[in-house]
Amino acid sequence: MNNSSNKKLKVKSDFPFFLIMGIVGGTYIFLILAMVGADLTFTTPGHIFSVLKDEEIQYAIKLSMITCTITMILSLLVAIPIGYLMARYNFFGKRLLDAVLDIPIVLPPLVIGLSLLILFQTAPGRFIESHVRITYTVYSIIIAQFMVACAFAVRTMYVTFSQINIRQEQVALSLGCNKGQAFRYVVLPQATNGILTAASLAWARALGEFGPILIFSGATRMRTEVLPTTVFLEMSVGNIEAAVAVSLIMILAGFAVLIVLRYFGSEKSLKTIR
Repeated sequence: MNNSSNKKLKVKSDFPFFLIMGIVGGTYIFLILAMVGADLTFTTPGHIFSVLKDEEIQYAIKLSMITCTITMILSLLVAIPIGYLMARYNFFGKRLLDAVLDIPIVLPPLVIGLSLLILFQTAPGRFIESHVRITYTVYSIIIAQFMVACAFAVRTMYVTFSQINIRQEQVALSLGCNKGQAFRYVVLPQATNGILTAASLAWARALGEFGPILIFSGATRMRTEVLPTTVFLEMSVGNIEAAVAVSLIMILAGFAVLIVLRYFGSEKSLKTIR
């Protein structure tokens, strides 16, 4: 009898806690869904399909998909080694380097774009430009996306490697593996979910990047136009319906990528457990 009474009291005492947590978390989720719902009420499926038939928007979609994918791959290639070294080793200046890696996250996007533009006006930048045109080209779009997206991938991989027990890696080394083999066969398989998360964050961040691209690449139709700049260009001419339709396309594309990558991450976890 006493046990049942204690359980009832515990349930009652926990109710305010879960109520507050639910209200706070639910408010934010509601705002997200409300924004998407507002966009949906502002346009129609027919209008979205008509926008998709526009040649300029088709080009922007294609360029966005290509540049975001390239940016995601480059971000992972950089984030995995940096995240591993930062998680496994202590060295002089590590805290300073840790702060430097977060600069693209804390800086306003327009400042990043302006800084990239100025960088390619310096002597080394002009030397590169004399051989390969970077500014106001597709290359500049990838660089602008990469500068921001990679910072999120690095932070994700840093946390991922920090959570992997170093003991298993040490056992592999004691059994005759070199550092590269231990990393490849022991550490990387355990970091799969983190890699997928970093990939999804980098891709989604690249898809939504606007400020650096506008400053460093411009917003030229059929040349350096990606989906965020399409929204800007359509709004600048007063075509709000097209801007909203393109926004919904971006939301659906980003959501689909996140779902697919996390689904594969869950499948990989289940296989690992089995």
